Amino acid sequence: MPTKRPPASPRSPTSILDLAYERASKSIDKPLVRASRAVSDIEFVGRCSNQAGTRFLLACLVAKLSNPELDIRKPYTEIGGIGIYSGRHYDETYVAPFAFKHSLPVNPTTSFLTPAFRTNKTIIEPGVQLVGRPKQLYVVIIDLITAIYDGTLKAENVLAEIIRWLLIIREERKQRIKTLVASLKGTARDSALPAESIVTLITQHMALPKSARLPVLVVAAAYMAAQEHLGERHLPLQGHNAADKQTGALGDVEIALKDETDIVTVYEMKAKRVTLEDIEIAMQKLAATSPAIDNYIFITTDKVDEEVKEYAASMHARIGVEFVVLDCLGFVRHFLHLFYRIRMQFLEAYQSLLMNEPDSAVSPSLKEAFLSLRLATETGVT
Repeated sequence: MPTKRPPASPRSPTSILDLAYERASKSIDKPLVRASRAVSDIEFVGRCSNQAGTRFLLACLVAKLSNPELDIRKPYTEIGGIGIYSGRHYDETYVAPFAFKHSLPVNPTTSFLTPAFRTNKTIIEPGVQLVGRPKQLYVVIIDLITAIYDGTLKAENVLAEIIRWLLIIREERKQRIKTLVASLKGTARDSALPAESIVTLITQHMALPKSARLPVLVVAAAYMAAQEHLGERHLPLQGHNAADKQTGALGDVEIALKDETDIVTVYEMKAKRVTLEDIEIAMQKLAATSPAIDNYIFITTDKVDEEVKEYAASMHARIGVEFVVLDCLGFVRHFLHLFYRIRMQFLEAYQSLLMNEPDSAVSPSLKEAFLSLRLATETGVT
């Protein structure tokens, strides 16, 4: 009687992604899915301004390929029954590290917290209404999931094809940025922008969506440009999504004397109004540190309330540390006029910091937008 073979062990999700990346890299100019409609649909998902769909599909595909017994249409354990799995687990545990490692243009956070995929707890099949924009994105996602489920499309080919398009899009963005930087190098020799033009440029950039990281770069750029004049420098910036409790940082930007490491000034950025509670929390952080700092500065992109300004000013008498709340653009304007002769060094420092930020902190579109805005500003100077 023949010996019964043990069931094959599931493939590692990491190895599945690595193999798909290798296939995609070797076939950039040739689709890995035969059906031209499917190729177009995958490109549409990859290029969509709403990037949640890409990570969602990647997570579902990796889950299915790592364990063929799973039902690709059931990425929620709440569904119950046979073949369910946690799509969010595969997304955060495997897809995110893979995408960040290769700088792939995907959502910086899990798709399973976006409205369409967070609230949905039903099988992903025709007839299900996934609410989000653009509507066509979710129609295409359901079509692809259905085609994989019924065997019309092979999961391994769809996975590699998605990655192929992400690589194409990544290189297109790199080339656009490279072209813009080259154009700026030509204009930089011709003129220096007035301080108010730089303020306008920063204002326009900070008004764009998902720009919460930019005030941090503004302050850091000011210290980079004026380091020799100030005798102070900013310490290495922490990750944009790293909590102060995790990193041990006192704030978003920490300033030390030029040749020392002790912090003398802390900047904390807020994309909303600074409150009395914010100041109290900052005081609690300082109480647990040694040695004491000189200044704790809040930088906000919102209105500064008079009550909060007065409360911040009272802190020096209480704990010996200067507290102040500043408007971000007001800070930029004052700096550029105070250090007028190094205003272009500030702009170059800001651009350098911006370009070196990981895409998860500052999206490629936000980087490209700044270069385009700067080019338009510089070429418009007479």
